[in-house]
Amino acid sequence: MSRKRQADGGDELLTRLGSLTAQAREQAEQQRSRVELAIALQRGMLPGEMPTVPGIHLAMRYSPAFSGLNVGGDWYDAFLLPDGRIGLSVGDVQGHTIDAAAFMGQVRVGLRALASVTSEPGELLTRTNDLLISLGGDLFATCTFMRLDPVTGMLESARAGHIPCVWATADGRAGVSDDEGGPPLGVLAYTKYPVTRYQLTTGGVFVLLTDGVVEGPALSIDEGLDQVQRLAGIAAVAGMTADSLAAAVIKNAERVGHEDDAAVLVVAHDGRKVQP
Repeated sequence: MSRKRQADGGDELLTRLGSLTAQAREQAEQQRSRVELAIALQRGMLPGEMPTVPGIHLAMRYSPAFSGLNVGGDWYDAFLLPDGRIGLSVGDVQGHTIDAAAFMGQVRVGLRALASVTSEPGELLTRTNDLLISLGGDLFATCTFMRLDPVTGMLESARAGHIPCVWATADGRAGVSDDEGGPPLGVLAYTKYPVTRYQLTTGGVFVLLTDGVVEGPALSIDEGLDQVQRLAGIAAVAGMTADSLAAAVIKNAERVGHEDDAAVLVVAHDGRKVQP
């Protein structure tokens, strides 16, 4: 083969490599832009501030875990109800796409809107489920909704296919909620969701979370829940703030590794008298 033909072949190869590199760079840039859009969309739909109620402390943390567009499904929320009680929700939308992030916003806002009609947790989840089914979408969501009376410390909880929450008391006892629950939202029409009542005692905490907090490549959900129980028990005995506990729970999830978004909402009772 002549030197000219070799040179021509080399130039052609370099041209092809240059073209493929440019295409790969363009695709990577487009993918990065889509990921950034998904993250921005989700963060924009999460609440910026928690309600302020004497004697009750709320804290939240969120840690995205994404590969490609693996972001967008988890949420937390807390808001004051018309009667002075507090509505609390945490949930996870099926899938990790921009559509999942948008659907998450619909579910969170839908819960808030319907809570102005009824804040009874079981009925609220039933109405939200019926609304999502009437919209005819392909996605579904798991969710826990709680209603807290800051005067009595009574927590009423209903669960739609979501993982249980964790509780701890000031004497160091800790456990996982044992409410019955029902199917995810948007799956089965005319579903009823049972309500379970808990007592938030002085110095106690409840930790609402998504499965990204307690599940990872080398961590089962049961193992993850055990870890959160230990953290909650230590925090309650030590008198840690809700914010410190939320940070510790998320830090633990990041330490063990999580392939899904991780959201935490901590509710703590500091023992001060709440005026009715």
